[in-house]
Amino acid sequence: MTRPHLPDLGTVVSLGAHILDILGRPVSSIPEGQGAMLLDEIRVTAAGTAAATSVDLARLGVHVQSMGVVGDDAMGRLLLMLMEEAGVDISLMVTRAGARTSATLLPIRPNGERPALHAPGASATLSSADLTEAHRAAIQGARVLHIGGPDALATLEDGWLAETMKQARRRGTCVTVDLLQPGSTRTLQRLAGLADGMDWLLPNAEQLQRLTAKPRLDAALTAVQATLGSSIVVTLDAGGCVIAHQAQRWWLPALRTRVVDTTGCGDAFNAGFIVGLLLGCEAPISAWLANACGALVATGLGSDAGIQDMAQVLDYLAGAEPVLEARADASELSAWPVIDISPREAALEISSRLRRLSAMGGDGPAARGAWKGE
Repeated sequence: MTRPHLPDLGTVVSLGAHILDILGRPVSSIPEGQGAMLLDEIRVTAAGTAAATSVDLARLGVHVQSMGVVGDDAMGRLLLMLMEEAGVDISLMVTRAGARTSATLLPIRPNGERPALHAPGASATLSSADLTEAHRAAIQGARVLHIGGPDALATLEDGWLAETMKQARRRGTCVTVDLLQPGSTRTLQRLAGLADGMDWLLPNAEQLQRLTAKPRLDAALTAVQATLGSSIVVTLDAGGCVIAHQAQRWWLPALRTRVVDTTGCGDAFNAGFIVGLLLGCEAPISAWLANACGALVATGLGSDAGIQDMAQVLDYLAGAEPVLEARADASELSAWPVIDISPREAALEISSRLRRLSAMGGDGPAARGAWKGE
C-alpha cells in the first residue's frame, strides 16, 4: 500500500487520568516469603485513560495536548518525560505540590492477563481550579476533547467537567469519554450529569455490564443509552467491538494478533477511533482503525507498545485477518449484523482520505466534519 503523508488533523485535548505503570512479565505466581523470580522484561510507561491515549495519538501523528495532574515526585517527573518523549504536548499538565503521582504495578501473566496493584494519587484531584485561561483556550480550539476516566475524578459532582464538555460540544467539538474503573450502578448515576456533553462513550463490556447490573450486553447498551443519550462503542476483548447508535447495533470482529500483554489496548482503541473521527470517517471505518491499534498494542509490554506510526497501523490493517469465530461463540453477537467493510477496504479508505487532505493542505472539508453519529 502507498504510504500517505499525514496531514494536520487539528488538535486533540486529552483530559483526565494520568498514571505511571510499572509492568513485568511473565508472572505466573508471586514467590512465597522473600523468594525471587527472574522475568523476561520490566518496563515503565505513561498510562491511564488520558495519558496512554495521548501517547498513542502522538505516535499516530496527531497533535495532542494532555491535561491532568501528577505529583511533585520522581514518578511524576518520569511520567511527564515519557509523554514528552512520545510527542505529547505536556505544557498544560499540572504538578500538585506535596502530592504523589498515581501509579500501578502490573504483574503480567503468561497469557497476557493483567492483575493490577494500584496506588491512587494526584490524578483524581483535577478540578476547575486547575484550569487556566490557557487550558480553556486549548479546549476551545480542539477538534476532539477526550475525557479519560471521569469516573475516577473526586471532583466529578462539582459540575465543572459537565459544563466544560457541554460548552465544547456546543462549539462543534466532538467529545469522547472512556472509563477507568470497573464501575457500578452508582457510577452510571454519577456520569448522568455528563450526558449533554458527550458524543461517544467508549467502555469495555465489563464496565458496561457493571454500570447497569445487566449481564446481557444488548440490555446494558440500551440502559446506558437511555441514561446518557450518547452513541457507544463497546470493546469485547477478543470478541472485537459493538457499535451502538440509537436502536442500531453493528459488530466488528477483533483482528488476529499475538498477545503478550493487554494493558492499554482500550486506550489504543480510543486513539484509533478518534483519528477516524478527525478524518471524517463513519463509525465502522473508525472502529476498524481502532481495532488495529488495540491489536498492535497487545503485541508488546505496556500501554505504549506496538504502535510505531500511522503508516505501520494501516499496513497491518490492510493485511489483518478478522477473528470471525468469536461470533459463533457468543449467541448475542450472532443477532447483530456484521459490518460489511473488510479491514483492507477500511485501510484503503483511510489512506485515500489522508492523501486527499494532504493535497488540500490538511484542513479540507472532510477534516472539519468528524462523524458524530448524529
